[in-house]
Amino acid sequence: MCQIFAGQDPARYTSTTRRLRLNGQSTSIRLENAFWDILDQIAKADGVSTPAFISRLHSEVLEARGEPENFTSLLRTACLIFMGQSSATAHQDPAMALAAE
Repeated sequence: MCQIFAGQDPARYTSTTRRLRLNGQSTSIRLENAFWDILDQIAKADGVSTPAFISRLHSEVLEARGEPENFTSLLRTACLIFMGQSSATAHQDPAMALAAE
């Protein structure tokens, strides 16, 4: 089983830094490319750009809990939540999926 993980393309776990604005402040966030890909998917599903999604998420966290200790970790776990929900939806009975709509 470890071969599944060990054999992955190194580009997936290479880190990339992106510059963006959070609440008007210019900042940079460094994440592995696999997480950037998921964040891009989330933003696209929400109909916004990735920086706009991240900024909105940051604002919502500030409002709910104050400044997060580690925002990049929050982004990574948000990606895991999204992938878990996507996986659950993909495995759902098609009839139930239609009923939920």
